[in-house]
Amino acid sequence: MSGTPELEPAEHDGAPPIVAVDAMGGDHGPEEAVLGAVTAARELGLRVLLVGRRTEIASLLAEHDALREVPVVHAEDVLEMHEGALASWRRPRSSVAVACHLIRRGIAHALVSAGSTGGIVATSTVRLRTQTGVVRPALAVPLPTGEKPTVLLDAGATADAKPEMLVQFAHLGSAYAQTAFGVHRPTVGLLTIGSEPGKGNKLARKAGELLTSAGETGALDFHGNIEGHDLLTRTVDVVVADGHCGNIALKTVEGTAAFAMSAVREALTATPLAKAGAFFQRRSLRELRDRLDSETYGGAALLGLNGTVVIAHGSSRAPGIAHACRLAHDLAAGRMDEQVRRRVQHRQTNWFNRFAQHEDR
Repeated sequence: MSGTPELEPAEHDGAPPIVAVDAMGGDHGPEEAVLGAVTAARELGLRVLLVGRRTEIASLLAEHDALREVPVVHAEDVLEMHEGALASWRRPRSSVAVACHLIRRGIAHALVSAGSTGGIVATSTVRLRTQTGVVRPALAVPLPTGEKPTVLLDAGATADAKPEMLVQFAHLGSAYAQTAFGVHRPTVGLLTIGSEPGKGNKLARKAGELLTSAGETGALDFHGNIEGHDLLTRTVDVVVADGHCGNIALKTVEGTAAFAMSAVREALTATPLAKAGAFFQRRSLRELRDRLDSETYGGAALLGLNGTVVIAHGSSRAPGIAHACRLAHDLAAGRMDEQVRRRVQHRQTNWFNRFAQHEDR
C-alpha cells in the first residue's frame, strides 16, 4: 500500500474514525483530493486514507512527502462527473464502490467524494444499503445562517418524493442537526410557496398534514410552512423539501452568495478610498467570505445509509476536501447512523412503517 502497512478492520470504539477519500472524484482530478487528504491528516489531525489508482496517487503523495502518512487503497475504475445513477452498475470497481466496501468491512468509517452526486448516491445506496425503515436517503446541506447553520434536505438525492418521505427527511434532518450542530430539539419547517397551512402543490399540502400530525404527537417540533426568503433567516433549524425543489433552492442560495461576494469585492476595489476602507475591514470581510463559502461547510451528508457519506462540491479544492473530511469525521464520531436508527425505530408512526414495508416489496 505504497509504503504503508496493510489496513485491518478496526473497532470504532475508543479510536478516531477513519475517513476514506475518493481520490479520483471532482472537477480538479486527484491533485486537489490528495492535497486535501494530506491537509486533513496534518493540519486537522484526522485519520484518512485515499482510494483510487495507486500509482497516480502515490506519485502525488510523494510530492507532499506523505507516502507514510496517508494509506492508499487501489481502485481501478472511476465514476465520471457526467455519470448518474446507472454508474453504480456500470462501474462496480470504482473508487467510490471500493470505499463503500472498506466501510462495510470496518476498515473505514466514512466516505468523502467530490464526484458525481448521482453516481455517489446510487453507488453508496447499493453498497451500504439504507437503514431498516428508511425508504430513501436524503442529502442534507448546512446553510450559512450563523453560528449554528440551518439544515436543508433533501438537496437532490430523491427528486420524486412522496409526502411520507418528507416526514422521514424531517427525522433525518433533526438527527443531523443534533449530531453536527448540537441542537437539542431542532425545529422543522416545510419549504413551499406560502406560510399559511394548505399552501403549495399536492405533495406539500399532504406532507404538511403529516408533519403537523407528527408535531402534535411530539415526534417532531414542526413549526409549519416556510418560504424561500426564510432560508437564511434561521426561522427553523431544519428545512424539509423534495430533492427537486431542495436542489433548486440550494443552487439559488449558493449563486446568490457568490454574486453578493463578487459585488462587494468590486465595490471595495472601485476607488482608492474604498480600498483603504477595505484594508481596515479585512478581518470582517474574511469572516464574511468564509461564512458564505460553501466549501467551508464541507458539503452534503447523505443520510439514512449504513455508513457515513459526505459529498463535497464537484469544484472543491484542497481546503474544501479537508473540510469535508472533518465533517465526515465528526458525523462518524458522533454515531450519526445510530442517531438516525434510533429516530426511525422509536419515533416513526405505525403508518410510516407500513409504508416502508410496502416500498420494500
